[in-house]
Amino acid sequence: MSTGEKESPMTTVVPDYQHKTKEHPVAIMNPKAEAGAKDRLILGWLWKLMGQPAIRLALWDGWEVGAEDGTAVERLVFHDRRALWKVAFNPELQFGEMYTKGRLHVEGDLVHLLEKIYRSMARVYSPTGWLSLLERFRFYRPNSLERARGNIHHHYDIGNDFYRLWLDPEMLYTCAYFPREFTDLEEAQIAKMDHVARKLWLKPGERVVEAGCGWGSLALHLARKYGVFVEAYNISHEQLVHARERARQAGMECRVRYIEADYREIQGRFDVFVSVGMLEHVGVRHYDELSQVIDRCLTPEGRGLIHSIGRDQPGNLNAWIRKRIFPGAQPPSLSEMSRIFEPRGLSVLDVENIRLHYAKTLDYWLQKYDRAESQVQAMFDADFVRAWRLYLAGSVAAFRMGSLQLFQVVFARSGCNAIPWTREHLYRG
Repeated sequence: MSTGEKESPMTTVVPDYQHKTKEHPVAIMNPKAEAGAKDRLILGWLWKLMGQPAIRLALWDGWEVGAEDGTAVERLVFHDRRALWKVAFNPELQFGEMYTKGRLHVEGDLVHLLEKIYRSMARVYSPTGWLSLLERFRFYRPNSLERARGNIHHHYDIGNDFYRLWLDPEMLYTCAYFPREFTDLEEAQIAKMDHVARKLWLKPGERVVEAGCGWGSLALHLARKYGVFVEAYNISHEQLVHARERARQAGMECRVRYIEADYREIQGRFDVFVSVGMLEHVGVRHYDELSQVIDRCLTPEGRGLIHSIGRDQPGNLNAWIRKRIFPGAQPPSLSEMSRIFEPRGLSVLDVENIRLHYAKTLDYWLQKYDRAESQVQAMFDADFVRAWRLYLAGSVAAFRMGSLQLFQVVFARSGCNAIPWTREHLYRG
């Protein structure tokens, strides 16, 4: 999901930074109207639906419900009746919608509030419950080539200057790897690229194909440091313009080619297939197509790595995230990922879950995003600021609580014996 102008390393950032909301509540629709008995009933029901998290929920007239034992540091405030009823009817979608529009706001730490809600909902969630039934009735459209281009444009082509405000200098928009507790974000992103390279045991002169290359940093890093030739595919025009300019400035155009095309359009034969942060956008229904591409392009001794957000069980990404932030996104479970490897005789060699590394990565991003709030609002508007704050904060909470995982899966042709004997090579760096 990835480089920009140089900025100072974030060596003084504290990962447990308090993400307190900064926006002022919008005007109440009817400030003199007291909440009725039905409103209070709905608010209490909503708190129970959430699993009675250690927070307080409040109405526009000050009436509130919630935890009474002193653990409720955070408070969720509804500003009008329609916002309350919308969230009660469809919380997965409308919580984000109402927060974005400023019709509900959070007093206290946004990440901590979401963590408490996720934790309590995990205790009471039922596959036959209301939220599960809502999910079953949703219609999901497969990511055709045309739809995939539109989805990527929606998220990645909103402007390189926006992403430059809160990503690291390499503009890597995927999980970093923190070899030590106090590694800063810039160093951790470089460590991630080396961690991937070591897992692929690259050799100088080999040909690598990258599916979904972001702003081009991984391809450049592999070519420059490990002496390989890389063809990198991406359908985000904004990202590719940036990546090609970087390659030109670095004098690496003879080693790295950035191709504006979908993963389904990959051509040629390669020693290595790598994909970091693209699988989430493919959709489980298209895994057989991806499997065919890998089988077609890998040499007989070929191997590869897929780095992807995932889940413990099959399921769907939050409805609001899919609607407003990542249309078409679908993080897989490991059983679903196996559909890529099993049909084509590909052997899984290594699986690593670096979930907490992504929580820490996102926490850094959220800190930088909050510091750049005025610049973001000047580029877009207050609703956009709130939407992306909620997306980043919700992602921190989801990875901390285990609602989302981060898998790195290494694979090779079945029967290939040209593989490392131990994992020692992973930790030499």
